[in-house]
Amino acid sequence: MARVRIDPPEKIVFSTPIDVRLRDINTAQHMGNEAFLVAASEARARFIRKLGYVETDIEGTRLIMADSAIIYKSEVFYGQILNVEIGVSGFWECGCEFIYRMTIQDSGKLAALAKNGWVFLEKDARVKARVPEKFKARFL
Repeated sequence: MARVRIDPPEKIVFSTPIDVRLRDINTAQHMGNEAFLVAASEARARFIRKLGYVETDIEGTRLIMADSAIIYKSEVFYGQILNVEIGVSGFWECGCEFIYRMTIQDSGKLAALAKNGWVFLEKDARVKARVPEKFKARFL
């Protein structure tokens, strides 16, 4: 089986700290795989809000996740803080990618790399829409 490859974001457009909570810890006593996706989702929601949007209204469109991938690099434990950095790239007609670099705040150690593929939909019709030019221009 081929390994997933995720290149770190070329340009960081947003960064936020995420506390590792007790419910993020699995039976192996480190952060569970699903908790990394939750951390990325929280960081993305903060980022979208900072841009003045909500995921259900970005220039008259809405975002829907098409795919996700995560590469785990080191263990993360309860009480640590992840610094989640986001880059936006891979634009195509109807979507883009959000790339996440997650590091452990106190050591700077890389914990994970992740990416989500996003598709823009017409807000009410729920059919594919073109990436809003105003949104795209923020990152090019």
